Amino acid sequence: MKKLKVDKDLCISCGACVGAFPELFEFGEDDRAQAIKEEISKENLEEAMDAIEGCPTNAISYEEN
Repeated sequence: MKKLKVDKDLCISCGACVGAFPELFEFGEDDRAQAIKEEISKENLEEAMDAIEGCPTNAISYEEN
């Protein structure tokens, strides 16, 4: 299973991931993006990869479990 991660130090709160993929990302109390569900389902894999590729600061990544 793949897990989404958002590096809070790199996130600039641009909202690209939250706006395009609200089922995967939201803004946290610190106004930085965070993954709603860390585990990426097969149904959301394409969206997660698009979010990773579309992040202007490369703050979004995933790791294999």
